[in-house]
Amino acid sequence: MRIVTLPGGETVPALGQGTWHFGQGERPRATEAAALRLGIDLGMTLIDTAEMYADGGAEEVVADAIAGQRDRVFVVSKVYPHNASRAGVPAACARSLRRLKTDIIDLYLLHWRGGVPLAETVDAFEKLKAEGKIRHWGVSNFDADDMNELGGAACAANQVLYHLDARGIEFDLLPWSAARAIPVMAYSPVGQAGRLLASPALKSVAERHGVTPAVVAIAWTLRRPGVISIPKAGEAAHVRANARAADLALTDADLAELDAAHPPPRRKRPLAML
Repeated sequence: MRIVTLPGGETVPALGQGTWHFGQGERPRATEAAALRLGIDLGMTLIDTAEMYADGGAEEVVADAIAGQRDRVFVVSKVYPHNASRAGVPAACARSLRRLKTDIIDLYLLHWRGGVPLAETVDAFEKLKAEGKIRHWGVSNFDADDMNELGGAACAANQVLYHLDARGIEFDLLPWSAARAIPVMAYSPVGQAGRLLASPALKSVAERHGVTPAVVAIAWTLRRPGVISIPKAGEAAHVRANARAADLALTDADLAELDAAHPPPRRKRPLAML
């Protein structure tokens, strides 16, 4: 499993697991927890969740999955913007800790920018670090201008939408982050609602490697150092397929074919979000 180094020197797997839509009853909670446990066993020990997902239900599924093996897992959760105030952050964090059944969150993110001043949110995050409630903090859905506004703050990661049809961050945000050794976490790496997976180029590359288009899409996000990909998989077969992306090396010809069908940005684009 490839690794990504956080600004403080700690390493995490480049391929993790997402939990968006977990805990909503789409499938049995035990099935979702079992899928996460399988992913952990396959080396995908970073698990991303949020208080927003199923109103905390996804965090409860994560709690089931990591029970008895908390020390093996790097847990990421996120706070709503309307909870990102000096008083709101610790209260939201306490609720997440209860749902996760743990005493510390490894990485706590501001889910997206809201009306609370960034400096106030950062102060609240730093207080949580000092109290041992979180180990690192970061942001999500921040563009390059937002990251510049953070200034010299100790941001550990930025989680953004990134896949073959959402490449705008390659123009400025990815270079900005790489220059400062701040990892980028790619959410929805296979696109939304499966539309990306119908790409003829993606199918062509997948056929050459004997894998699914989803595996190629995930591997494509992992081609750059400093990028962590967090696909979601609610069932065992899907988890096993996703795990193959960690070892798939795309060739120059593969990348050229994908670039031709899904070209990189040539100018600044608004940050894409889901």
